[in-house]
Amino acid sequence: MPKRKVAALEKVDADLVSLQYKIRRDPKSYAQEFYDQWLAYDAQRQIFISSPSSASSEDNKKFHDLVDLIAHCADLYPDVTAPYYDQLKDLLTQHHAVLNPDLREKVVGSLSLLRRKDVIDSTSLLTTLFPILISTPSKSLRSLLYTKIISDLRESNSKATNHKLNRTIQTVLHNLVTSDRTSTKGMWACRITRELWRRQIWTDARPCDVMKEACLSDNEKVVVGGVRFFLGGDKEREEMEDDSSDEEIDVKKVKHQGTINKKTKKRQRVMEKAMEKIKKQERKKHAPHPLNFSALHLIHDPQGFAEQLFQKHLQNTKCKFSLDNKLLVLQLVTRLVGLHKLTIISLYPWFTKYLSPKQPSVTSFLASLAQATHNHVPPDAVEPLVIKIANEFVSEASAAEVASAGINSIREVALRQPLCMSETLLQDLVMYQKSKDKGVVMAAKGLQSLYREVYPELLQKKFRGKEATMGLKSGEVKRLKFGEEQVESGIEGIELLEKYKEEQRLKKLAEKGEDADGDAKMEDEDEDGFNSDEWEVASNDSDSSTGWINVEHSDDEDEGPAAKKQRRDSSVAPDLISDEAMAAAAEANRISKLAMTTILTPADLAKLAELRREAQLEKMTGNVSKRRQELINKHIEDGVTADDIELPAQIGKKSTKEERVAMAKDGKPAREEHKSTQAIRKSKKEAEGKSSTNKEKARKKNFLMTVGKAKAKHKRSLVDTKKRLTAHIARSKSGGRRRNGM
Repeated sequence: MPKRKVAALEKVDADLVSLQYKIRRDPKSYAQEFYDQWLAYDAQRQIFISSPSSASSEDNKKFHDLVDLIAHCADLYPDVTAPYYDQLKDLLTQHHAVLNPDLREKVVGSLSLLRRKDVIDSTSLLTTLFPILISTPSKSLRSLLYTKIISDLRESNSKATNHKLNRTIQTVLHNLVTSDRTSTKGMWACRITRELWRRQIWTDARPCDVMKEACLSDNEKVVVGGVRFFLGGDKEREEMEDDSSDEEIDVKKVKHQGTINKKTKKRQRVMEKAMEKIKKQERKKHAPHPLNFSALHLIHDPQGFAEQLFQKHLQNTKCKFSLDNKLLVLQLVTRLVGLHKLTIISLYPWFTKYLSPKQPSVTSFLASLAQATHNHVPPDAVEPLVIKIANEFVSEASAAEVASAGINSIREVALRQPLCMSETLLQDLVMYQKSKDKGVVMAAKGLQSLYREVYPELLQKKFRGKEATMGLKSGEVKRLKFGEEQVESGIEGIELLEKYKEEQRLKKLAEKGEDADGDAKMEDEDEDGFNSDEWEVASNDSDSSTGWINVEHSDDEDEGPAAKKQRRDSSVAPDLISDEAMAAAAEANRISKLAMTTILTPADLAKLAELRREAQLEKMTGNVSKRRQELINKHIEDGVTADDIELPAQIGKKSTKEERVAMAKDGKPAREEHKSTQAIRKSKKEAEGKSSTNKEKARKKNFLMTVGKAKAKHKRSLVDTKKRLTAHIARSKSGGRRRNGM
């Protein structure tokens, strides 16, 4: 039987892609053709549902194409395709385990397409995909569903925050974690919450509550996921924000390339794209910075959360977590204690059995102990631990790395609670600065420097230093009692501005040749901003006195002599003044006169900011002693790590020969890739996209193109050669023929 010839129009109509294109362009004209395809899809779906596992590859392919066609045109015929979403949902929910992988992926993609076309809302899509995500055994399907869920949530919050959808999904995730605490299904709640937090889609306290419940789960994997979120989620968000920032574009370079190259449509598109990128960068610069709070600050009831974590995963002997995971939980508990200044007294005796040099990861335990210490912790709770560290780690028989780690950990603890140290123990530890090992010496000197700032009375006089000794004599260095806080009053750095103004005033007087204390009028002008002699005081006709007029009042008649008597008594017997009055008088004298008598102008505030920066720079370079509060608040936000404890030992340790060779080879090409300096520069220029020089181009020219110029050079006279060389030098100084140097 001969093969029937198919007409061109029949071929076009048989192609579903072409039919889809026609339907999208003219829906009314092709309504009947779409309805025919819908009937074919419905019939194929019923056949497929009857036996989904036994469907042939041809049937799968046909059903795949029909699902794709209906999904792309569903928004054009809403009456016909009304049951389409429910049919796909039932198909995916009931038969996702036996569906063909390509067909299954097409069904998921069609559901997402319906969402993008606003045929269904995000809640319908996510409530369809999420139960399959936590129940399917297929790894590829889980990866696909996770990507679609994150993409839909990001798209829903792109223009404005969709609070209703976010609350719905956060409630679902919260219920997933709390419904079955022994199941691993809570891992998906951790993954979704952490990804949306990293992308700054969820930034409020509700995702922190979800991860808080994950940390209190009974499943080890879920607990680790929640703990890692609090310990590293903020850092991931900052890194992503830094990576997402576009590179700076040089506008002059882009315009210059447009002028020297041939003008084509492609170059025009590149230019427009670059200019759009520049405008986007400008908009980002002027946009307000979002207030991104740390996850550790958004936790509700940190005291209760830290106590539950400690009792359930650390203090509980039935908990069988691995050592690494226990350390993660311990780091979270101690970060919460140090950041929020919580009080968990049972935490400190728990550390006792882990403070031994033979304990694996002992530096992590020491760092966690330092994190858990703050100035509200009773010194009696920390002092036994400091003594145990000194006995176990610091001795003449201990290795240098062990001794330096022990002294440095004691310093980190004392940094936050200086009252945990006894005078005898401090003198013993400070004497280790005479050790032969550099790391031990650095750790001992660091402890000595700390107590010079915070509590110099415990040090012997020869170890206090000049500034601490003078501060003790003058009374500036005062020992704070347990629980006492040093509160800063007034404007920060105002004394720097006052000192600067005084120096400027003395400089003006010196230029005029006047005495510093002789010109009272100029002092009034500098401090008050006006001259009091320029003002006229209206006189009263009834009184010729130029002084103030005293108005008599009946209530003041009895108080006048009493006040005079009190001043006379206080001058005669100053020791009768109470300590509170003396403290108040000292505080009043300490407050800056400039802050009380002068209104700071914008120029003064700008100068004050400049002086603060200079003072901070001097402090960082070591020219000025560090302030006590800055020492105590060190590592409050970032926490203490094991590297901080091991730092003196690493600095003092001599590097091996292999390490020195590796350091010498760092940044240099390998032996088999050895190149000359010129070749390295050339490859670097090629990698940067730069062109070659004119000399290099001349070497590659055809010989016949250069022979005429060479003959002309040989025929030049000496005068002509001199003129050309002079002109070449002049052009070089002015920036070449284009005058780029001007």
